[in-house]
Amino acid sequence: MAAGDHTVLQLSTPSTANLSAKVHPLVIFNICDCYVRRPDQAERVIGTLLGSVLPDGTVDIRNSYAVPHTESAEQVALDIEYHHNMLVSHQKVNPKEVIVGWYSTGLGVTGGSALIHDFYSREVPNPVHLTVDTGFRNGEGTIKAYVSVNLALGDRQLAAQFQEIPLDLRMVEAERLGCMYHFNNLRRYHIVMPILFLTLFDILKTTAVDKLPNDLEGMEVTMQRLLALIDDVYKYVDDVVEGRVAADNSIGRFISDTVASLPKLSPSVFDKLVNDSLQDQLLLLYLSSITRTQLGLAEKLNTAAQIL
Repeated sequence: MAAGDHTVLQLSTPSTANLSAKVHPLVIFNICDCYVRRPDQAERVIGTLLGSVLPDGTVDIRNSYAVPHTESAEQVALDIEYHHNMLVSHQKVNPKEVIVGWYSTGLGVTGGSALIHDFYSREVPNPVHLTVDTGFRNGEGTIKAYVSVNLALGDRQLAAQFQEIPLDLRMVEAERLGCMYHFNNLRRYHIVMPILFLTLFDILKTTAVDKLPNDLEGMEVTMQRLLALIDDVYKYVDDVVEGRVAADNSIGRFISDTVASLPKLSPSVFDKLVNDSLQDQLLLLYLSSITRTQLGLAEKLNTAAQIL
């Protein structure tokens, strides 16, 4: 062998360097529900993760479904036909949700995880493996996300190694309020819930919460987005006029129809229309606040009367 020839042991990293994942609470509750309803002989639950990849490279996990499987010490068999049927059914409801990985219950990665991950690698490039410890030992939930990294010796692939990636478990305010409303109703009607769901809710409600924007903040974000789209249209029209971009008749007709659909109003009439609409929205906000206060007061009085 020549002095300059070397065989290098190297790790093949994923294509996305700063890969991270964000999981919504619905996915965790769904996984726990499938674990509670699992067959008696099954030790863990395996399923598919659905979502999308955000522009910054974050894998947004929004939905999931369980996939029947049989597992032994030497092999793992998935019901592939069931998996594909469920995927088609989900995409009929929400076509934007695609396969982003798979999940399994239990603590960490097991021996058969590499075989399952290899199957999902043929379904989607660089899938995410989510593990949920449904034991919740010491009242803490161990929820982790992994990607596979190939271990190669020269041109030969030796094995695959699971590398943990950052995972965001935060709930937005709407999700937190929805979970609290659901659990409060279950307690109010004395519906028995598995201790697993109570522990999971106690863990998730302590996470940082992204607040929902109020009406004015939402309107501001919407107007900023509208102005950005208008700037893009201006830039495209200028590029076509200057000859930097080839003209597209379908886009031109769409822009013409959009401009023609706008009502022709003077600035004073337009300002009056916007102000009247804003005042109507503020009035509705005021009335809804009064209604919410009255309902809260009535509920407290009703609770006090039942105690007495």
